[in-house]
Amino acid sequence: MKTNHRLDECYKKARVIEFDKNSRYIFFADVHRGDNSMSDEFAHNQNVYYHALENYLEEGYTYIELGDGDELWEHPKFEIIMSAHSDVFLLLKKFYDDKRFICIYGNHNNYLRNRTWVQKNLYHFHDDFLDKESCLFTDMITPESLVLKYKDTGQEILLVHGHQGDLFNDKLWLPSMLSLRFFWRFLHAFGFRNPVSPAKSRIRRHKIEVNFSKWISEKGVGVICGHTHRPKISKPQEIPYFNSGCCIHPRGINGIEIVNGEIMLIDWRIRPEENGNLKISKRVIRGPFSIDQFKYIKKD
Repeated sequence: MKTNHRLDECYKKARVIEFDKNSRYIFFADVHRGDNSMSDEFAHNQNVYYHALENYLEEGYTYIELGDGDELWEHPKFEIIMSAHSDVFLLLKKFYDDKRFICIYGNHNNYLRNRTWVQKNLYHFHDDFLDKESCLFTDMITPESLVLKYKDTGQEILLVHGHQGDLFNDKLWLPSMLSLRFFWRFLHAFGFRNPVSPAKSRIRRHKIEVNFSKWISEKGVGVICGHTHRPKISKPQEIPYFNSGCCIHPRGINGIEIVNGEIMLIDWRIRPEENGNLKISKRVIRGPFSIDQFKYIKKD
């Protein structure tokens, strides 16, 4: 399965969303919300992630989740994940109710391709406090891809998870999922690496980045994705490949912001202040760069 072919598919079927200098977006990928057990790699960053989303909600950002938000390969019953991280989902519901939450599916939550599954699991949830069924993400649409189009210049950026064309995580996702669910999930809590994960293999990660960069240079369309867990943001003179990183790093979470017509790579983590108190704070790692300066993204 060629990466070019899969990205062509994603680009052709993607809904186009126009944005301008007044638009505000935050992109997180690979959150991997789990069951709050030892194998839940998100659990140690839940407070950081929650605090970051609270800030973005208050500041009027639209949150786009670039796949693998929920760890459905390890935990096929969504209600287990919902119960473990109910406060996070109730915060996401505030984004959704305000029409500011878009969820793209990745390989670890590709159950979201199935409309029936989404309707059964995401439309409603059991509210333990009220002891009744309540609305969650009613009528949610979960695409594989989207295209952001900059109104000022016509430049386009494809949004995907990033597993497209990755053999073991795309075409052979089922055996990969089964091996994780019944074998590797019990080992990675003790530091063992899953060999099919690009996040654990520098060679596999590099191959994905090279394949995506080739498609970008041929099509003149930028890409924002996740999947490899390696945060990256290009400079205007480079191929516009952007990766938001992940939310399961040991010391914090990475993301990408688009605001004021500029793109930047950020991280949120717990940092010590001068007096020794610990505080969750955001830092810009790279950027901001004006989107209209990216010469490899075609303009109308």
